[in-house]
Amino acid sequence: MPEDPEELRSFTTRLLAEVKAQAILIEKLRHQLAGHRTHRFGASSETAEQLQLALETSEIAAAAMTARMKLPDVEEKDKPKRRPIPDHIPRMEVELTPSTDACADCGGRLRRIGEDVTEELEYVPGPLAIVLGPMADNGSTS
Repeated sequence: MPEDPEELRSFTTRLLAEVKAQAILIEKLRHQLAGHRTHRFGASSETAEQLQLALETSEIAAAAMTARMKLPDVEEKDKPKRRPIPDHIPRMEVELTPSTDACADCGGRLRRIGEDVTEELEYVPGPLAIVLGPMADNGSTS
């Protein structure tokens, strides 16, 4: 926990904003669930009541877990979802650049401020080759 009063205020403000956003999301999901429940089970059903009880239990567990969690100061980037492409596969660099050096909005000169690199696995068929297979013409001399 921060010791500085200003940091405590900003921390409290962030927590309140997150709680408010989660409360809005919960109400939205409850409304959607009520519509889906009515559509699937009709006006009243014992299964719908069981579903509501399970939902409330999971909400209580989620709220308890959220209360124990600390807010991270720095958000970490998501880990890639796929394994990287193996190193033995040859790479071919293709640089994509805009067709003009002028900004479309202000007309000023564009300069490089960063770079995003993506790896995309692409099938490139092998080169064509002509295979010559000489065949002898055989004939009878009689």
